[in-house]
Amino acid sequence: MGKLEGKVAIVTGAASGIGRASALLFAEEGARVVVADWDAAKGEEVAREVKGKGGEAKFVKVDVSRAEDVQVMVTTAVESYGRLDVLFNNAGVEGEQAPTADCTLENFDRVIAINLRGVFLGMKYGIAAMLKTGGGSIINNASVAGLVGFTGIPAYSASKGGVIQLTKTAALEYAKEHVRVNAICPGVIWTPMVERFTSAGEEVRRALEAMEPVGRFGTAEEVARLALFLASEDSSFCTGAPFVVDGGFVAG
Repeated sequence: MGKLEGKVAIVTGAASGIGRASALLFAEEGARVVVADWDAAKGEEVAREVKGKGGEAKFVKVDVSRAEDVQVMVTTAVESYGRLDVLFNNAGVEGEQAPTADCTLENFDRVIAINLRGVFLGMKYGIAAMLKTGGGSIINNASVAGLVGFTGIPAYSASKGGVIQLTKTAALEYAKEHVRVNAICPGVIWTPMVERFTSAGEEVRRALEAMEPVGRFGTAEEVARLALFLASEDSSFCTGAPFVVDGGFVAG
């Protein structure tokens, strides 16, 4: 307990899945949390849950692909709590499934706007805020799809590969100014996103589960614990790295 005591954290995509689990865990560890999401009803619910457990939280509605929304998100954290120490750029979408030649321009642009532009905007405004108070930790949610090829999701794979490269670049740029930037690369994690993938039936679910060498899906809480490590001083010498949490998937 207390690994983030006195710190201020923003978690995007915090209304469900990995974001929700991370927002709750960060609050349990002492952080004041800005719960950021486009879904106001679910986001407000997460903020109330944090408060119900004795923590501090504020909800901000945000479309991470919009610069003005992201600016407001960061400004809200600073004006409400005085600083920004941790930013978890977690928000993302999977987009439509189709091979590259059949991927629509609309789908490609939407996925890149949310998954990649959203991370860029978070870092752009988040780093500026962190530099004013001596540094901080940025965590970008990438994916094993940014490390290895996946058929049928070209936009998603491109966005997550881009997130890893943005992470490495920013880490080098701000290392001496005490802003650490790392990426998380989850494997198949049981979240609403994976639920949508498996909506076609039990056969699809079993096939996805079988992709994991450990023989099961990961949980949002398991990813949140890695995010906590990267947010805290436990990872003080870690920057510019893609941290894999995938049950052994990319080792195969």
